Amino acid sequence: MVLTLGAAMERGGELGRGEVLSLLVRLAFATAASYFTVKLLVSAMDPTSKQKKDAKKKAQEVMRRLGIKEKVTLSEYELMIASQLVEPTQLTTSWRDVAGLSSIIQELRETLILPIQQRNRLQNSKLIQPPKGVLLHGPPGCGKTLLARAVAKEAGARFINLDVASLTDKWYGESQKLSSAVFSLAMKLEPCIVFVDEIDSFLRVRATGDHEATAMMKAQFLQQWDGLATDHGRCVVVMGATNRPQDVDRAILRRMPAAFHIPLPGVEQREDILRLVLREESVREDTNIASLARQTEGFSGSDLMELCRTASVYRLRHLLDSEPEVANATSNGKHSDTESLRPITSVDFKQALGKMKESRVYNRQAEALLKMDLD
Repeated sequence: MVLTLGAAMERGGELGRGEVLSLLVRLAFATAASYFTVKLLVSAMDPTSKQKKDAKKKAQEVMRRLGIKEKVTLSEYELMIASQLVEPTQLTTSWRDVAGLSSIIQELRETLILPIQQRNRLQNSKLIQPPKGVLLHGPPGCGKTLLARAVAKEAGARFINLDVASLTDKWYGESQKLSSAVFSLAMKLEPCIVFVDEIDSFLRVRATGDHEATAMMKAQFLQQWDGLATDHGRCVVVMGATNRPQDVDRAILRRMPAAFHIPLPGVEQREDILRLVLREESVREDTNIASLARQTEGFSGSDLMELCRTASVYRLRHLLDSEPEVANATSNGKHSDTESLRPITSVDFKQALGKMKESRVYNRQAEALLKMDLD
């Protein structure tokens, strides 16, 4: 077509004005068709295209439910991050669901939540403001993520549960744009808390062997978080959780001045956790929860939860052995006889405790190594 147009131009006046315009229109149409064809091919080659479309659709729905769709205009990258917004109405965890961490809850309220909630009354002071970063660290299963969910429920701020995998992209430069979008979105939705679970896997100590794309993504994240162009008047807090604080980059630790150590629970904390987990369960009156707490030295909160779950399941074993016809009817959806489910007894807890202690050999070794690392 280009050759035809060139030949027509060489012939000068041999073609009429209408024919030249027709050739130009055909050329423009062919160019547009080629552009959109290439764009469709590139989109088809992208394995994450469907994921991106679903994320944008989810983001628009979440924004609509939060009532902020009309207030702000979001870019394509900000919509990708907005799909990870947490709706407070969908969260069921509150402070009363966290046991054994009363002192840390009080510090979080004073250090983080109160300055966020009272930020409009404290504008005359440059010091009374929430920290730019909060780090929750300690052994696995001690309630770090549970605390983060409670903060999201109680703070009254927008909460982004950041999935680090969503920041990675096959195209050069896209990861940096997504990292920037995290903070540009957070500033548009302030007050906002950005939560990064297992932060050591993303922002670990930088080394010369790091991949170029990963290093640039970390650098962009750090720059947007607390760099030269950062607007320090914005109410944006990054909260991270890790059980390996020694692996977190020192530049990250500097940006997280509010650090809270979540240790393994003591005897009193274990008793509080057990009572919290069993508060809606049927437990035999002669069961000694305090004695059970003393026997679970070295157990984390999640271990205690599993202990109670295992003890509760033993009731089903008794039900199957004694009333097989009732169990079969219940499994088929024909009959539900919850009254036949007996209370949890001390024998159930003893059997569950023995089973867990036998299966926790590897976990004990891991905890010992973790304590050595922390020391």
